[in-house]
Amino acid sequence: MQLRRLAGLDVSAVGLGGNNFGGRMDLEATRRVVHKALDLGITFFDTADAYGNRGGSEDYLGRVLGALGDRRKDIVLATKFGLPMDETGKLKGASRSYIIRAVEASLKRLRTDWIDLYQLHRPDPLTPIEETLRALDDLVRQGKVRRIGCSNLDAMQVIAAHETATRYGLATFVSCQDEYSLLAREIEQDLIPTMRARGLSLLPYFPLAGGFLTGKYRRGQPPPKGTRLAESPGHAEQFINNRNWAIVEGLEQFAIGRGHTMIELAFSWLLASPVVASVIAGASTPEQVVQNVGAAGWSMSSADLAEIDHITAK
Repeated sequence: MQLRRLAGLDVSAVGLGGNNFGGRMDLEATRRVVHKALDLGITFFDTADAYGNRGGSEDYLGRVLGALGDRRKDIVLATKFGLPMDETGKLKGASRSYIIRAVEASLKRLRTDWIDLYQLHRPDPLTPIEETLRALDDLVRQGKVRRIGCSNLDAMQVIAAHETATRYGLATFVSCQDEYSLLAREIEQDLIPTMRARGLSLLPYFPLAGGFLTGKYRRGQPPPKGTRLAESPGHAEQFINNRNWAIVEGLEQFAIGRGHTMIELAFSWLLASPVVASVIAGASTPEQVVQNVGAAGWSMSSADLAEIDHITAK
């Protein structure tokens, strides 16, 4: 497994996302997937307090990773805060009072003394970014958090956060976690140039476009049973359209012609970008972890990348 640097942290090029833990997956299934990830050299584990029916993912990860003992220091554990954690919608956001409450709850569920990367899950329009950053800076100074990051912020919001942190000498966001794949390249216009200019790393989620880039789907046929797009009509509506069919069919011919799979194409294309630190990939079985890890080994040429750009511009 290739390791990459994320603001002084060594993270595996392929990370494990915990969105399924505590929801679609029980504790034993989670344990099998996490153990396989560890066996294959994955060091980066990403979750959020809201995953797994509000707390389940952190709880399951904590039970599994908490048994590592001294090996915990070799794991880069990332989680997020900000999404609603109760039915009333009161437990959410990025205010100081909520952040202090949220981090203690995450530390308890994760069964750890520190979080390696603590991320704002989405913008909070009701809270000034200075208040959010001052609270996060305190957590860094206390040793409860090592680095801070953000997710789903646009370029102007990232710039505002960086300038605020610099002005007041506060800890700065070191990463952005955003949707990015061969079918979702919008962040290339503004966000990625902003990240490069300020030295931030990208943590792409949905690298397989909800599974649409796996090669399992065929135009005119219903999604295979058990696949994400079969079980999630919202994701199916988001990704399945004529534009994406044309791109996927072109990409499939490109990959097959070079002796590779669609998953190898999707992962290796992301990792060809210097701004990408780790590709966050979920898995519901150990076999999927093996597949994800094995998909990161294609070293693409400049000609390959140019042809991919041509195909995805359709």
